[in-house]
Amino acid sequence: MEKWECTVCGWIYDPAKGDPSQGISPGTAFEDLPEDWLCPECGAPKDMFELVG
Repeated sequence: MEKWECTVCGWIYDPAKGDPSQGISPGTAFEDLPEDWLCPECGAPKDMFELVG
């Protein structure tokens, strides 16, 4: 699965880990995150992330 990086703070969304702080289960692809999901580190919106591979 592809990882995505927040362009504001550099936090990496790793689909294998999900985002337990917001109830996102491991195995959830970035594309499947809710549209109102925010970076858990800085609060940036989903459209501030870019694919890092």
